[in-house]
Amino acid sequence: MYFCAKYAIFLLPLHDFSPIMQRTPQQIEYIKLQSRLTKRFHKACADYGLIADGDHILIGLSGGKDSLALVELLGKRAQIYVPHFKVTAVYIRLKERSYQSDIDYLQDFCASMRVPFIVRDTEIGAEEKKDPCFLCSWYRRKALFDVAQELGCNKIALGHHKDDIVETLLMNLIFQGSIGTIPPLLQMEKMPIQMIRPLCLLEERDIARYAELSGYEKQLKACPFEKESSRTQMKQLLTQLEQLNPNVRDSIWSAMENIKAEYLPKRARTRQ
Repeated sequence: MYFCAKYAIFLLPLHDFSPIMQRTPQQIEYIKLQSRLTKRFHKACADYGLIADGDHILIGLSGGKDSLALVELLGKRAQIYVPHFKVTAVYIRLKERSYQSDIDYLQDFCASMRVPFIVRDTEIGAEEKKDPCFLCSWYRRKALFDVAQELGCNKIALGHHKDDIVETLLMNLIFQGSIGTIPPLLQMEKMPIQMIRPLCLLEERDIARYAELSGYEKQLKACPFEKESSRTQMKQLLTQLEQLNPNVRDSIWSAMENIKAEYLPKRARTRQ
């Protein structure tokens, strides 16, 4: 379990210019890691046009390390005047699931980042016989859209990182026979809302280590349907590929942006 932030005594603000020799190895690691994550976050926002002046962004906060990092990065970025935008975090609580995150902790965390925080309750109801994982995801996502429309948010930010996006590409390629993934920016077809993923250039291991050094409180999960999945297999596959190429995630990401369509198979048109 991660220690509560108030006990993370080795953390220092970036404006602390004390001699480097007076800092502990953990303090130095924290500062370097924070700088790397922040740079990649800003690069993602710039490269994919994720934030614009006047935006009101709704953050889907689950309580996990990824969504907490998203609140921190977007909350700090919103305090910079240009572009001027607002952020609000929401935690979706599902009635049929007995587990939930520590609401008091999430509220205090958001307050420390100057991000308004709300909780929305929702329920599945009569469709319990369908796949429980699908229903949980569907109704949480539906509640996110409802809150976004109520608050006048034009964007919803989710905490998917580079590993999530690469793993989704591999799953679609291997199991679905298609080349596609979850994009950094997606315009919804039926409503004027965009889905954004500002952590898209951040690797999961960096976020996990930053969460530990920052003292994020690890939320307990007791989902009765949690089990091995195709995504778990893709994580294992990435680890194996990493032995061939330590930068395999970057290579796969570059491949998605460097598709040579002229060298892909094209089915010939048959004459009628």
